Amino acid sequence: MLYLILQQFTDIFPFLNVFKYITFRSGMALITGLFIIFMWGNSMIAWLKSLQGAGQPIRSDGPQTHQTKAGTPTMGGLMMLISITISTLLWADIRNYYIWVVLFVLLSFGGLGYIDDYLKVTKRNSKGVSARIKILWQLIISIIATVFIAILAKPGYETLLAFPFLKNILLDLGIFYFMFAAIVITGSSNAVNLTDGLDGLAIVPIMLVASCFALISYLVGNAVFSEYLQIHPVPNAGELTILCAAIVGAGLGFLWYNAPPAQVFMGDVGSLSLGGAIGTISVITKHEIVLAIIGGLFVLEALSVMLQVGYFKATGGKRIFLMAPLHHHFEKLGWSETKVVVRFWIIAVIFAIAGLATLKLR
Repeated sequence: MLYLILQQFTDIFPFLNVFKYITFRSGMALITGLFIIFMWGNSMIAWLKSLQGAGQPIRSDGPQTHQTKAGTPTMGGLMMLISITISTLLWADIRNYYIWVVLFVLLSFGGLGYIDDYLKVTKRNSKGVSARIKILWQLIISIIATVFIAILAKPGYETLLAFPFLKNILLDLGIFYFMFAAIVITGSSNAVNLTDGLDGLAIVPIMLVASCFALISYLVGNAVFSEYLQIHPVPNAGELTILCAAIVGAGLGFLWYNAPPAQVFMGDVGSLSLGGAIGTISVITKHEIVLAIIGGLFVLEALSVMLQVGYFKATGGKRIFLMAPLHHHFEKLGWSETKVVVRFWIIAVIFAIAGLATLKLR
């Protein structure tokens, strides 16, 4: 928004040309996102606490150390949604339709997560919206977004799937691409949601993945860089760098309040929306498979749940892990929460570096 307003005065004030640069506006979006969280964080937490009273219900079958978290408010993701939306609209070129597609997924998934959190808080249980209904709505929203992405895509690239390390191979999935992309977005959303189980655990990997996709968006949106790196160009995708930067800024601000011991939990309103937004950006930039590498920690957490459930049903009650998702398994082994969180952050960094390496190793 500011970009469109200020560019009208560049002839009078030449220094305003700096607003044309995506890198500058990305930096400002990050700072703005951080500032909004710091400005409203304490007030928002106090408001959430006054509304929720007893806070987020704590699972009775979880690690006993979690019982000390009783009374901590949830829905802290609302802070990030507000921050990311305002920062993006201020600094991005709002004529770019990719921005609106990602915001559509972000806010739609956020609304679904809000309903889920609201039911958990009001009914005093940890179930909320049923898994089937949640996934159904996620898939519907994701398919709508994928259709718009295909309409905006470079002609001939609408349903193509790119592979890391293989520069000349593009697989045309045809109509099946829409379901594949919807599964990527929905899967990313739920994988982040499963990871959000300890103070600070999910938000740092989210920022790492968003930072990586800020770089990827910038590169694929730039014809010169994409040709040099031999990655498939996606015209107009560069503006997504600003949205990714806004996620990083909001994430940094949220971490201030979510660091152990957390003053507020992200809730499904935050994890579902941020995971969905990241998945959508991966679809736009044609880096769906790379997302599975960069977000490898989220993949591990999701796989641990699928393996646990599948093995439990197949063996009549036996378990692979002491508890799923994976971070709870290590808590049950006796690791402190801080040790689990920091070590999982290290793993997330390793996956992020491996994912970025695919940009050059082609």
